[in-house]
Amino acid sequence: MGKSVKSPASARSGDAVSLKARLKKPFDIDEVMSRVREAVKPYPKPVLFELADRGFGSPFQILVACVITIRTFEEVSLPAALKLFEAADTPAAIARLGPERIDALIHACTFHEPKSRTIHAIAERVTNDLGGELPCDFETLTSFSGVGPKCANLVLGIACKQPTGIPVDIHVHRVTNRWGYVQGNTPEKTMVELEKRLPRRYWLEINKLLVPFGKQVCTGKMPKCSQCPVLEYCRQVGVRGHR
Repeated sequence: MGKSVKSPASARSGDAVSLKARLKKPFDIDEVMSRVREAVKPYPKPVLFELADRGFGSPFQILVACVITIRTFEEVSLPAALKLFEAADTPAAIARLGPERIDALIHACTFHEPKSRTIHAIAERVTNDLGGELPCDFETLTSFSGVGPKCANLVLGIACKQPTGIPVDIHVHRVTNRWGYVQGNTPEKTMVELEKRLPRRYWLEINKLLVPFGKQVCTGKMPKCSQCPVLEYCRQVGVRGHR
């Protein structure tokens, strides 16, 4: 069979991408993290980090708050979690509230009704089967219905000070792939690739930094490349338009 021949248009497009990549600096993760760290200082911290700073940093509290944040805007998640913890902040106390009361307290968040049942079930199991303390154990954390690797890794990193895995949400997934630092077509695959390459000292911080960075600068649509502190390193993979 003969070799396939690219159309002039696709060839020009490929050449443009190749040229853009050649003009970038070799990727320096230490410099990139330093610049992003400085860039996000004016922005609010991600909800779970903010809650820990306010004293709600137990493994159970971080897990419950992570459930609340799923598919919910940060500006909604934080007050919802605070409202719940003001009413009850231990497994036994939240178990006594019951699903309906929990639902009323977190009503502003997305999927509040199933989340209230999930939170109640977690509280009951921790109270009745785990001695009232949620262990710092990935297998135990992910054994709860509705709890995936992202929430488990956030609990382990924030509450347990044991960043044994990278908590990859949609922002970490999008930004690191856009940088060209990894190639993963799902957050789960991005997590695997990051854990192969990213220095362990950044395993928790990358979530803390890229959540606000992804919300404010490296946005899903029309990222603010003109304001980006790491543009000279970013391969801009998949970027078709920017501000």
